[in-house]
Amino acid sequence: MAATELRGVVGPGPAAIAAPGGGGGGAGPPMVGGGGAGGRGDSGPSSGIAPGTVAAVAAGGPGPGAGGVAAAGSAPAPPAGGSGAGGSGSAREGWLFKWTNYIKGYQRRWFVLSNGLLSYYRSKAEMRHTCRGTINLATANITVEDSCNFIISNGGAQTYHLKASSEVERQRWVTALELAKAKAVKMLAESDESGDEESVSQTDKTELQNTLRTLSSKVEDLSTCNDLIAKHGTALQRSLSELESLRLPAESNEKIKQVNERATLFRITSNAMINACRDFLVLAQTHSKKWQKSLQYERDQRIRLEETLEQLAKQHNHLERAFRGATVLPANAPGGAASGKGQCCSGKGDMSDEDDENEFFDAPEIITMPENLGHKRTGSNISGASSDISLDEQYKHQLEETKKEKRTRIPYKPNYSLNLWSIMKNCIGKELSKIPMPVNFNEPLSMLQRLTEDLEYHELLDRAAKCENSLEQLCYVAAFTVSSYSTTVFRTSKPFNPLLGETFELDRLEENGYRSLCEQVSHHPPAAAHHAESKNGWTLRQEIKITSKFRGKYLSIMPLGSIHCIFHATGHHYTWKKVTTTVHNIIVGKLWIDQSGEIDIVNHKTGDKCNLKFVPYSYFSRDVARKVTGEVTDPSGKVHFALLGTWDEKMECFKVQPVIGENGGDTRQRGHEAEESRVMLWKRNPLPKNAENMYYFSELALTLNAWEAGTAPTDSRLRPDQRLMENGRWDEANAEKQRLEEKQRLSRKKREAEAVKATEDGTPYDPYKALWFERKKDPVTKELTHIYRGGYWECKEKQDWSSCPDIF
Repeated sequence: MAATELRGVVGPGPAAIAAPGGGGGGAGPPMVGGGGAGGRGDSGPSSGIAPGTVAAVAAGGPGPGAGGVAAAGSAPAPPAGGSGAGGSGSAREGWLFKWTNYIKGYQRRWFVLSNGLLSYYRSKAEMRHTCRGTINLATANITVEDSCNFIISNGGAQTYHLKASSEVERQRWVTALELAKAKAVKMLAESDESGDEESVSQTDKTELQNTLRTLSSKVEDLSTCNDLIAKHGTALQRSLSELESLRLPAESNEKIKQVNERATLFRITSNAMINACRDFLVLAQTHSKKWQKSLQYERDQRIRLEETLEQLAKQHNHLERAFRGATVLPANAPGGAASGKGQCCSGKGDMSDEDDENEFFDAPEIITMPENLGHKRTGSNISGASSDISLDEQYKHQLEETKKEKRTRIPYKPNYSLNLWSIMKNCIGKELSKIPMPVNFNEPLSMLQRLTEDLEYHELLDRAAKCENSLEQLCYVAAFTVSSYSTTVFRTSKPFNPLLGETFELDRLEENGYRSLCEQVSHHPPAAAHHAESKNGWTLRQEIKITSKFRGKYLSIMPLGSIHCIFHATGHHYTWKKVTTTVHNIIVGKLWIDQSGEIDIVNHKTGDKCNLKFVPYSYFSRDVARKVTGEVTDPSGKVHFALLGTWDEKMECFKVQPVIGENGGDTRQRGHEAEESRVMLWKRNPLPKNAENMYYFSELALTLNAWEAGTAPTDSRLRPDQRLMENGRWDEANAEKQRLEEKQRLSRKKREAEAVKATEDGTPYDPYKALWFERKKDPVTKELTHIYRGGYWECKEKQDWSSCPDIF
């Protein structure tokens, strides 16, 4: 096939899959021939998300979902018959009666036929935000029952029993549906044909033809070279034959014969090579269509995903605004009932489709903010410390209080609205650290402070340091490992990404016997080093690199790096790694967090191990949510302790006693017998009062950002954008955050320019190095990691911070 004749053919992708919303399960209407499985009707609760939107986007058209048919509201009114051709670009739209259930029978619904999809709504106005159901005509059967009734079914999953106002109206709808079905089937068939040439863009065609033309020219060049090789090879063999005819010593004739044979082999090889090149060109021409179609299909899928998420985000934002508008209505305001109806109806996607009388007139009264809260919302929608004390005054008051005792509250979280999709639509597949996020997504703590929160249950390590038995000690270390996740269960906001060189210290030497230091040692990839030491006999150190991917529906956070715990008295050295954290419902729905994976805790001195399994949440599982199980084994693999609990509540352990089985072999202790020997290793501390208004911070987290005297100028407590955000001044915090990021960006460019100049000049260049940590090979794990080099606490005592960079 010539390159100029080749055409890449890619169909528009598979036909749209109608979104759920019309599933079967209800009884059919009581009409002649109408029995059997009917649609679910409209009486079931809707998800609040227009299924038609998903189906329409999947089909590549505007669709009848929210936003896709917003113009339909301006369509001309249908004739008296009840339906007519739509004015919004749809094939047909109008009123039909749809069977719902035996109690309510047929109900009047607005139907829209567009792009091979039939969607319905309670009214034309509802088209802007909620679709009640969609059926794909490409796989549907259309059956006429009598003069006015007809049925649309896609094989059992969805069935609509419909009735028109007259026989003429019914025939108009059936004709339009049959035509739309034929067109949808044709589009589906064309999308599956490899010879469809129209769906490939002109740019792709040109690029493909140019590539094949280049390949053809290269093969022609190879053919020319092959002809030259054959010509010169023939001449060489002729010369060798003439040499053989001469009277030469026998030894020379033998050499000439070898050269002749090698020349022949060379010609054979060159011919094989050119034949292989021709075969490659033929294969490229044959399969280029398939490659182009696969590429186009992936592009279409990506576009559909983006459009679907955009529609869902718009609907979610609309419902959220409607709900938020209802919350500010006073319960006894004049006309409150009518206003409540107007606000709540638009967001009534999760209520029954048919319950017209169940409007939530009382919703504003139920969710009105109580008047006696310590923190009231101001007119600017920013939370205040109290009704008559400003945030700045409260902060100054807090500075005085923190000198005496630890604070137990922070300013309440403001209620800011945000167009989530405008930020997230271009972030699919990217690392979270490279996505510029406003502070609206944050909590007023940095990642260094979140890393320090691992020490909230430091008493577990204190108890472990007192254990004489290494296996019992390992149980407490395992409980400490699990406890570090307990603070994440409600913490759906992300911490601030630390600036390069940023530090955070936590000095609890007098109160709890330990002190901790964190430093951001790398920016891309983001990495933080942590070192904590206790006078109770243990040291904890780690370097955590955070990698994350936004997948549209969820966000995966994968911490990389090892955590080390060393006990001074015994020299036991434990290491482990963190599991994957997943944040679900990023775009639509309520955010929730899950932990999943396995952790192997190893005692490098004795060989003891503990395997912890974090069971991922499953809707179909009967196990308790957030379950964690574990086994503590000796070097021979024998199980001595079993651990059981959840990562958000508690961990227990019991000693495994061998029991002689019926066949004489050893078996493990039975569960009911182990109940008596269970020991509570760890239990989560209750959250402070009103924690839901303070980002669900624990008692330790509330104190982390409190101002302390004498800290390094790079300490997270001194970060201005984080402080502004904590005080509720989010607009100023966003501006300050941009300034800090730009300053960090300029510093990086300056270092890169210095490196390039040093390379050109041949002078040695010293790359960026952490201030308080040194990068070297770990003697135990053999990994390159940052280990505390010392000196911080000595500098703090002298108040000598001359070596600290200016990052704020």
